Amino acid sequence: MSGLCRSSALVLVLVFCGVIFTTEAQTPVPASTPCELRSNTSCAECLQNVTCLWCEPTKRCMDYPVGNILPPKSVCSLNDARWGVCWVNFQILIITMSVLAAVIVIGFLVCCLCCCKCERAGNRREDAKVERQTRMRKTRQKERRTEMQLRHDEIRKKYGLAKDNPYARMDDH
Repeated sequence: MSGLCRSSALVLVLVFCGVIFTTEAQTPVPASTPCELRSNTSCAECLQNVTCLWCEPTKRCMDYPVGNILPPKSVCSLNDARWGVCWVNFQILIITMSVLAAVIVIGFLVCCLCCCKCERAGNRREDAKVERQTRMRKTRQKERRTEMQLRHDEIRKKYGLAKDNPYARMDDH
């Protein structure tokens, strides 16, 4: 069962690392060239500067509206806005990031569930082992007590102290 936990954690780590290492890094261009001067050029040329946003239908390059997390529809619709790379629009980016976040959360919960389940299974095994040991100890103790009682009875017989009725009063012999 612990192998399942380890393998699911390994898969989660590999997926996370794969997502991180496959993203392209932007090479920032000095901020001396304003984004508006790159309008009517190409998306790739506009997005060389990380502060620029490309609007596909208008072929317009503009400064990213940093006051908002997402660009407002008045600037450019999410389906037509490009930032970072030209082949991903904001709508697909939001969907992809939501799915990745959900997969990471579900993977984390599965790992936690597997680890808790493995831990409980280990506790059950340990509890069963302790119970077996307790039973064995009680059995040995009972055997020793019986042996000791037999030895005491033999000693009593040997010295004539044996009595038929264990509840009778001992007389001085």
